[in-house]
Amino acid sequence: MNVTEAERVCGAVFEEIRTAVIGDPTLFETILTAVVGEGHVLLEDVPGTGKTLTARTLARALDLEFSRIQFTPDLLPADITGTHVYDEQAGQFEFEAGPIFANVVLADEINRAPPKTQAALLEAMGEKQVSIGGETRPLPEPFFVIATQNPVEQEGTFPLPEAQVDRFMVKTAMGYPDRDGELELVDRRASRESRTPEASRIVDRETVLALQSVPETVTVDPEIRAYVVDVCRATREDERVDVGVSPRGIQRLFEAARARAAIVGRDYVAPEDVHVVVHPVLDHRIVLTTEADVRDVDPYAVVESALNGVAVPSMGD
Repeated sequence: MNVTEAERVCGAVFEEIRTAVIGDPTLFETILTAVVGEGHVLLEDVPGTGKTLTARTLARALDLEFSRIQFTPDLLPADITGTHVYDEQAGQFEFEAGPIFANVVLADEINRAPPKTQAALLEAMGEKQVSIGGETRPLPEPFFVIATQNPVEQEGTFPLPEAQVDRFMVKTAMGYPDRDGELELVDRRASRESRTPEASRIVDRETVLALQSVPETVTVDPEIRAYVVDVCRATREDERVDVGVSPRGIQRLFEAARARAAIVGRDYVAPEDVHVVVHPVLDHRIVLTTEADVRDVDPYAVVESALNGVAVPSMGD
């Protein structure tokens, strides 16, 4: 698959998602950028904004196996990864796979489960495999996680440590639709019998895997590579920042920029691609100082300062 075919496929997937989900097209592009870039997504927003529907619709459009895990305080790691169950007829233990063994895993309200359970999911995200009873089992391909958390209700929750948040390629929010969007939502509900709209299959698993290989063919000029590195390094020099973007964050920004270029049908990365993905990729990796946190400094402003402080490379012919 080349970038032209990738643009066509992604465009069709976008349109199918929008038939079922009312939302900002930029959000859908961000999520698909993570999918194409083989990353994971953290959605932070209040309940009822369509996070579950978006994940389910995406899986349906890509014809991938979907699994939803509701995180609760009593959820155990084995509830996610699976466990060995004794089979009386066979006289031996058989492995019963957990819900993590799917292509698209929705980790709903991830911050409601204790750290040990969160770690089981995050290990699977990083390694794309799980170790159970001394055996290592690979997860299906493709594999990506869409995790959600409610930023408002914090009582009885276990916030993700910064090192674990760093494992998500992008972090974004659904946001509320505008008035026209919410009116369209009501009109759609009034004209159908089912409560949940159904998306159609647009591609298959093999096409998704081919799509994920396209960014590797996208070229990145040395000046753009230096720009990515310098912007990330600039976040560490900001006096409002305790911990800036890590080397892993630099790699994720590089990968996301290539994925975004592929999605729009370009075989090279332009500064525009970096600017489109920089906030979803970098904002959640910024750890502010205590003073900056007290002053309600937004990590968005820190990343903006880094962008403004680094000269944008010119793209010559």
